[in-house]
Amino acid sequence: MTSAPSTHRASFAIGDEHAAKIVVDMLTEVFFDGEAAIAAFERPDGRWDVTVHFADAPDKALVRQLVTDAAGEEIAKAIAFDTVEAKDWVKASLEDLVPVPAGRFVVHGQHDRARVPPNKLGIEIEAALAFGTGHHGTTRGCLLLLDHVLKAYRPRRVLDLGTGTGVLAIAAARALHERVLASDIDPPSVQVARENARLNVSVNWVQAIGATGFAAPQFVQSRPFDLVLANILANPLRQLATPMARHLAPSALVILSGLLTPQVASVIAAYRARGLVPLRHLRIEGWSSLLLRKAS
Repeated sequence: MTSAPSTHRASFAIGDEHAAKIVVDMLTEVFFDGEAAIAAFERPDGRWDVTVHFADAPDKALVRQLVTDAAGEEIAKAIAFDTVEAKDWVKASLEDLVPVPAGRFVVHGQHDRARVPPNKLGIEIEAALAFGTGHHGTTRGCLLLLDHVLKAYRPRRVLDLGTGTGVLAIAAARALHERVLASDIDPPSVQVARENARLNVSVNWVQAIGATGFAAPQFVQSRPFDLVLANILANPLRQLATPMARHLAPSALVILSGLLTPQVASVIAAYRARGLVPLRHLRIEGWSSLLLRKAS
């Protein structure tokens, strides 16, 4: 019997978004597609976790030198190298991804289809796509606010900006039986969103497109939006305040997430300056999600 294939992993923490981006850009330039998969995620304490999975055993000295050049020797010294058995990794992921309830929605993996209550809307996402499936506080916060909104309001033009795995677009489409526009700057995310929409019988309701900000003709064709969901990060959310306001209908609702709690005030200020007022603020696992309304 052959042993399970292994993934070689390097992981470390770094100070902020800017530093993490510099390191990721450096590593991406050196390691080609297929050689390494690189991910960086913000933690509730404001630091960033960077993880690199290598197909083959990496040159540790090279990795440390690259990180030293990009982020300094102290960060490079703290890099942890280990090996993860692929079979065990998938099994652990499946075990960890228990169904996550968020109001009327339940996000789950294929192995938990039977555990979705009949009075809930199940959204099925594979374990390999764990980030952005509802198991992160930002996604769950958005789903809870979406559920709250839909109890008293029926938007007809919905946008999921920075859709990732497509969870929010799928949730809105399934609840409303309305077409939802979903966009992302990352081409693989667009493909993942389309596949998840197909998996959840929402392919006719979710239009997933690649776009930077609002720079795509589909936004002009679909506006004005009655509801926008944007689970991104604080800096891009602040930058998108002006173009987003231009694409909103009077009294439109906006759900924002991807915010650490200390970042909330500056994001609210950016949107208040464009005529949006905050209605609700959810805090989950150190992350904040906001519901705002555009003045009519």
